[in-house]
This record gives sequence, C-alpha cells and structure tokens, in this order.
Amino acid sequence: MSDAVVGRAVATRAQRISIAILAMGGQGGGLLADWVVALAEAQGWAAQSTSVPGVAQRTGATIYYIEMAPPKDGAQPVFALMPTPGDVDIVMASELMEAGRSVLRGLVTPERTTLIASTHRAFAVAEKETPGDGVGDPEVVSIAAEFAAKRVIAFDMEALAKSKGSVISAAMFGALAATGTLPFERAAFESAIRAGGTGVEPSLRAFAGAFDHTRDKPIEAVRRIPEKRFAAMPESTGHRELDRLVTRIRATFPAPAQPVLFAGVRRLVDYLDPAYALEYLDRVGMLLDADRAHGGEAKGFAFTVAAAKYVAVAMAYDDVARVADLKIRDSRQARVRGEVGADADTLVATTEYFHPRADELCGALPKRWGEWIENRPAVFKGLDRVINRGRRIRTNTVTGYLMLAFVASFGRGRRNSLRHAREAAHRENWLTVAARALESRYELGVEVLACRRLVKGYSDTHARGLSKFDRVLSAVPILARRDDGAVWLDRLKRAALADEAGAALDGVLKTIATL
Repeated sequence: MSDAVVGRAVATRAQRISIAILAMGGQGGGLLADWVVALAEAQGWAAQSTSVPGVAQRTGATIYYIEMAPPKDGAQPVFALMPTPGDVDIVMASELMEAGRSVLRGLVTPERTTLIASTHRAFAVAEKETPGDGVGDPEVVSIAAEFAAKRVIAFDMEALAKSKGSVISAAMFGALAATGTLPFERAAFESAIRAGGTGVEPSLRAFAGAFDHTRDKPIEAVRRIPEKRFAAMPESTGHRELDRLVTRIRATFPAPAQPVLFAGVRRLVDYLDPAYALEYLDRVGMLLDADRAHGGEAKGFAFTVAAAKYVAVAMAYDDVARVADLKIRDSRQARVRGEVGADADTLVATTEYFHPRADELCGALPKRWGEWIENRPAVFKGLDRVINRGRRIRTNTVTGYLMLAFVASFGRGRRNSLRHAREAAHRENWLTVAARALESRYELGVEVLACRRLVKGYSDTHARGLSKFDRVLSAVPILARRDDGAVWLDRLKRAALADEAGAALDGVLKTIATL
C-alpha cells in the first residue's frame, strides 16, 4: 500500500451498506440522500454520496448512490462511486417504473436487496404520446419486483406525503427507518430531519405516517386500470333545473346506467348549460328504447351504459372556447400553484402555448359566417396567414387573461356555431350506425358506441382521430353479417389506437376485406 493511501482501507461487503436512490426532479432525492448521509455520520459511521443524472422521465431521473461503513481501527474506508449490479443492499425508487428500471439494471437481487418503492405513477413521454393506452403495466412491475427482491416495501408514498403537507422524500425516509435495514434507532432518523432545518414539522409527519404504514401494510396492490368511482346522485341539488335532470335519471333509466348518466349530466352542465344536458338525456333515452327492444335487460343494458358514456363525450367536444375556458379557471390556477409548491404570498407566472388556425376560428363563428369564409379560398388563406402562428399567452397578466376570457366567451354561442353543426351531424350518423348494428348483433352495437374513444382532442389531433373513426365505422356493414363482428370491430379499434400513423389499422382493414 502506497503512502498516499496509508490509514485507509477498502470496506468489505460484510462491513458496508450500499443504498441506491432513484428519484426524479423535484422529488427531493438529493435531500433524502443528505438525510441518509447525515444519519450515518451522526452515528459515527463513514458515508459517501454521489449522484448521476439520467433522462428516464419528465425532468430526468437521478441515481443517488450512498455507501456507509462503521468505524474500524481509525481507518477511513474507500467507497465506490456508482452502484454495481448485484451489490446493492437497499434500492429506493420514488416512482413505480423507476423501481422496474432498477430491476432491469440488475440493482435488485433476491438474496440481498430490500426494495422500497412508491407505487404512484409519473408518466413518461413514450406513454403519453400513444393514441391509445400506452401506459406501462404496473402489475407486471409489481410481480417482477417481488420476484427480484429479497424484500419489498411498496405503497403510494407520494399521496401519503401530500396528505401530510410534505414531499415524497420524507415518506421514503420513514419507510427506510421502518424496515430495520439500517442499524439505527428511529430517533436517529428523526434527528437527521431536524438537523436539516427546512420543513421539519411536515417532514416529520410524513416520516411518521410512512413508518407506521410500512409496519402495518408494507405492500399495497396496484391496478392497471383505476377503479371507476362515480359521484352519488343527491336527493336535491338546490337548483330546480338540475333537480329535474336528476329526477328523470332515477325515474326513466335502468340502475346500471344511472351513475354514468349523472356523470354525463354534470359534465354537460359544466360544458354548456342544463338544457344541453337535457338534450343528452333525450338522445340516450331514444337509444334505451332500442336497447329494450333488442333484449337489453337480459344483457344488463350494456348498450345504454355505453351510450351514456360515449354520447356525453361526443357532446362535450373540445374546441378553442373550451380550451380557453379551462386555461383560466380558478381550479386550474390552484392546481398549478399546488404543483409548484407556491404559498399564498408567492406570485406564479403561467405561460400558455397556442397555435390557432383559420379553420378553428371559422368553426367558432356562427354557421353562416364560417361557411361564407370557407367557401372563399382567398379570404380563408388571408385569414390563415394572420392567425396561423404560435402564441405564448401569460394568463397571470391582465392582457393575457382577457384575451383567453374573450375566446372562452364564444362557448356561450356554441349551439349556433359551424363546428357544433358538424359535430351534431357526425354524432347522429354514428348513433344511427350503432342502432342499426344493434338490430343485427347486440354486441356489435355496443362496440360501435365504444369506437367513439378514437375521437379526442382538438385541431390536428381531433382530425386524425376523426379520420380513423370514420375508417373503422366503414367496416361495420361487412361485420354486421358475421357472428364474430363485434370481436373484429374491437380489433379495429385497438389497431387504430396502436399508432398515430394508422399502419396497424390499415393491416386489419385489409384482412377484413378478405373475410
């Protein structure tokens, strides 16, 4: 051993404890690492922390790596700078898919590693950009984690921390303390938090909550699809027109459809007004009559339940007025302030990005005006040259707020707009196809209604979805002659959601053409 390393010793595997923390930006991963190091050093141990940023999630996931060892004959141990696969004692993941990545990296091993993971999700770009459901399967990650780790602690630490007014790092620190994987008393962990000096009381509350949760229920089951929760219908809303809607739902529609119908009514009253929600109940009522006539009661009124959901979605289509309205709502401002952790005295500047086009403006205008402009190419192109450009609007300024408030005001005249006329015509064509499909095959009629999930968003996103929707419905006459028509239509729908370009949809349509 050279003079440069006299008095130092390499900590053996039996002597040291290694911890890998995987956290995204804003989750306090650095603070958690600091607490762990401070905890170890306060107990007389030697400890070292390093970090390597990554790009796995929205703002990048960072791996914080900590090694610690007890004192030995005054020698200072030499620690590694990065975790080695198969050589990590504790892995702490601040999000479920980060836990999965730690398993894939080989950091989690069944003979050694305790895995502490929060089961909440922060979706990656790859999950969000898929037209359909591109979300990774949490059940697969959960099963893999339990197979790969010696011990697993997994529950929603993000929700627990927020309920205590703190951040997830404090909850993860509490879970770490409860596992007993570090040879320190609970009081020592709490002292490390107090020594930090920032947000001490909320952090201690989150720490205690996670500590108790880990002891009582260390693993919570995860679900790929969140459980549907519908608001209960009140006996009285205190508003005469709304009470009429609620009374009609109870008196006219079967029990399986009532929760969905009430959710649809709430959505459409918020979208426009109670009269619009009454139109919705009228239209679904017509479909209920067809459902009863074709044996719907024996099938749990599946056709009516699907209609209750998708007709509401179709009637509450996104347009520029709707988007502007949502941008300036108090509830959105409160959510933004909560996400950035702003207190009551902090100013928060919000910049909204818009790229309007002439066809969107024409759609928002009264039907005759919009058609007049569209039927004159020179006028339309000139208008598009003025409108079609990106804009950044700060809604925390008077000018920016008033601009969006003016656009949102177009929503009050939505019934007379060109866009509404086209949406209504397209909706009626779709429901006519569904009713005809119901006459030939009950399940096919239900699937035709479910195809509405292909249409979403506005502008280019809406146009692409509408194109796929129309192509899928074009196959219904062929499929109506087949006993397995509903199965094929479901395949078409899933293919349309598989990719933005529609390559998968083209393939299934070609197959159906040969049937």
